[in-house]
Amino acid sequence: MSSTVYFIDLRASFKKNLMTKIDLLLDAAGLSQIIKKKDLVAVKLHFGEAGNAAFVHPVFIRQIVGCLKKAGGDPFLTDANTLYAGTRSDSLTHIRTAIQNGFAFSVADAPIIIADGLRGKSETAVTINRSHFQEVYIGTEIIQADALVSVAHFKGHELAGFGGTLKNLGMGCASRRGKMAQHSGLGPKVVIKKCVGCGECIDHCSQAALSLVEEKALIDAEKCIGCGECILVCPNNAIQVRWNQSVPLFLEKMVEYTEGVLQNKAGKAIFINVINNVSPACDCPPFNDAPIVRDIGFLASLDPVAIDRASVDLVNAEKALEGSCLKVNTAPGEDKFRGVYPKVDWTTQFDYAEQLGLGSCDYKLVKI
Repeated sequence: MSSTVYFIDLRASFKKNLMTKIDLLLDAAGLSQIIKKKDLVAVKLHFGEAGNAAFVHPVFIRQIVGCLKKAGGDPFLTDANTLYAGTRSDSLTHIRTAIQNGFAFSVADAPIIIADGLRGKSETAVTINRSHFQEVYIGTEIIQADALVSVAHFKGHELAGFGGTLKNLGMGCASRRGKMAQHSGLGPKVVIKKCVGCGECIDHCSQAALSLVEEKALIDAEKCIGCGECILVCPNNAIQVRWNQSVPLFLEKMVEYTEGVLQNKAGKAIFINVINNVSPACDCPPFNDAPIVRDIGFLASLDPVAIDRASVDLVNAEKALEGSCLKVNTAPGEDKFRGVYPKVDWTTQFDYAEQLGLGSCDYKLVKI
């Protein structure tokens, strides 16, 4: 059976501005059936790393918050702390970064509560009994919330090919322990001829797994937890993922975590993808590269698989923007994410999610 994905483009007028269209989108997607009076609603988003500006704009979040309040809910903004060393690795710096990026209460009209506590250890074990995990570790505040709204910035991703709803939930809601479990087996490698010994990777490694030997970076495999921060921060592309079966394994682990997040949210979750500023990489590095396609719009659905599938299709249907990093697969209909990350098979996310019964790639797109 096909799932319905609702869509609004970014056209606006005096009679119907974008904020009004967001209201119509969420109403059509069934928000009022998901949210009940006095529900504590976790709005899961990405606040953006300091220096990155591609994340979902706080004004859009405020409009979504307003819709939740009209439905009777009491929303809070949330994310879990990062595994890598950055500006969101503990609750204090995480909240500070969120406010600096515009998510202050005075703007978003909702408080910020970091889901996994001060140092990323406030977690709830959820039993799933799947191939890779018997238990998954999710930020406690997300599990305890009555309802969940995922607001994902849809963009490329270095390990997943793309990042949308499935990643926003599976990786984004995991505690630090859960993130480590998903990333294990993804140890990076150093391309010696590209390394200039700048030490940038050492400054960002949370596990002290990197050192300089004869002015070249060296990774201690025993200490490395595979978080990928060094890959993102290296200015010379000298640290790279070991492209092997670990990438599909990572994607399957991520999907199992998504199942854990949604286990106690049956009938109490709605998913939103925002397809604008479609950067080639995630919102975790302290920068964002030029978008690879034009801004497209907002999607909403009750099916986390269908909304990501529809988002991929909409992006791939576009012509690539000139001046972006995308040099191949630039024509309408060509795979933009494979163009950026040719060794990442992003379809693994969908195949495994359908296998676990999380949703369907068979969808009907309804334009509002």
